[in-house]
Amino acid sequence: MHLNVRHDWNVKPDQAIALQKQLAAQVISSQPLDIAAVRRVAGVDVSVQDNQSQAAVVVLSFPELQVIETVLASLPTPFPYIPGLLSFREGPVLQQAFEKLQHEPDVFIFDGMGIMHPRRIGIASHMGLWLERPTIGCGKTHFIGAYTEPAVERGATSPVREHGEVIGAVLRTKTGVKPVYISPGHLADLPTALELALRCTTRYRLPEPIRAAHHAAGQMG
Repeated sequence: MHLNVRHDWNVKPDQAIALQKQLAAQVISSQPLDIAAVRRVAGVDVSVQDNQSQAAVVVLSFPELQVIETVLASLPTPFPYIPGLLSFREGPVLQQAFEKLQHEPDVFIFDGMGIMHPRRIGIASHMGLWLERPTIGCGKTHFIGAYTEPAVERGATSPVREHGEVIGAVLRTKTGVKPVYISPGHLADLPTALELALRCTTRYRLPEPIRAAHHAAGQMG
């Protein structure tokens, strides 16, 4: 898959923050997804063990959610763990994985955040600019913003706000189970991001593309 390479990954933390502020202005987070046209959805995750990062991108058919392709890439972890700068830790190995893809997805769902980020450019938004495809962030834990707990039923949502701005939503994917945190990445909006995430979720808490990518990324040999 061809990527729109936007910058070098070899930067220091202060340079990374400056770059995020510059790139955030290019993120489009109010464009509805055309879900009726989606045929392939990819899950994206990175696992780090012993300072080695392994990225997994798993492409599934939609709406059947059958695995079409799995690609892996591995690199020494190049950047320290700093909250808010995850994309500089995971971006280089993700770039390698994306370049291996033979089946181009219509949408990418990342294990991480989109605009639900202090500078509105989490991993899903940042890499969305490289992919030039719709991306969605699906976080497992709360990062920033305030919200009220959604109702216990599957499909219940509650907006996440920071400084009066809606930056994402809490989504209950399974009745009585902890919710996930959904935000637009790039070329997506919140209502359709929520709809797609829920339609990609079956028996488990996490959407199937994320579950498949998490499993694949963790298989380090």
